[in-house]
Amino acid sequence: MSPPKPFPILRLPFLAIEEVFKAMDPIEIINFSMISKRTKEIGKRMSFYSNYAIELYVHEMPEIRLHGTKDVVSSFYVMTSDKEMDGKIEEKEWGRYIIRKVFKYDPIDEWKQWFKYVMEIFRKQAIDVLTMTLTTFVDQNVSIIDFLKSNVKSVDRCSLYQRDEQINVDKHTAYLLDNVKINSELCYDAYINNDDFNPKIPKSLQELRIYNSKWIEYERLLEIDCKSVILKNNPISNKEWNVFVKKWRVMETNQNVEYLELD
Repeated sequence: MSPPKPFPILRLPFLAIEEVFKAMDPIEIINFSMISKRTKEIGKRMSFYSNYAIELYVHEMPEIRLHGTKDVVSSFYVMTSDKEMDGKIEEKEWGRYIIRKVFKYDPIDEWKQWFKYVMEIFRKQAIDVLTMTLTTFVDQNVSIIDFLKSNVKSVDRCSLYQRDEQINVDKHTAYLLDNVKINSELCYDAYINNDDFNPKIPKSLQELRIYNSKWIEYERLLEIDCKSVILKNNPISNKEWNVFVKKWRVMETNQNVEYLELD
């Protein structure tokens, strides 16, 4: 029995090509786009990419997660000191999820290059999720933030964490909040080491959650203007709280706030 003939996808009308692309998972689309300049240009022309979501994670290993129309693809970049493993790829399927591991000497650099290509193919300027543990790649935090500043117009939901209390990430936190635009949600779960910590807090968020908010005193609270505000471990006194509530009720301050929780 002779092998099947290659399917001439590029000879199809564009609408038919687009239907073929809709049946592909995001990795298949990216792999197709890498074949030639022509396939790359065709890959960038699809009209349904607005339904795709792109998420970035920097925890134990950097990750790019792509939510397609049917499948969710996660690409992990795993640091390796084994020369034989450098560049190797492992893929596993689990239901709707496709897990892709890429072994690299410099996972952050590879993660950046792969992300730029993903953004180009799917014609994205903003990303849906950024989740970052600031104590994982401390020496590269500034480089990562500068990269995001140059390549991402905005982030819809951002979560920042600190796993090692002994590592001071105050400056990195402030630098990220000064340079990355956050549209909808900010979750901040880190320890504060400096009394003068005073980062920019985005305005008009749908939700602001700060789990160690000792640095947010009364005057700073008056500046917060988000729809839902949750502040844990907060030092505001009962007297200040009562004054704030009175101002809030008569709409003298924080007019966008609909829900406020202090602990």
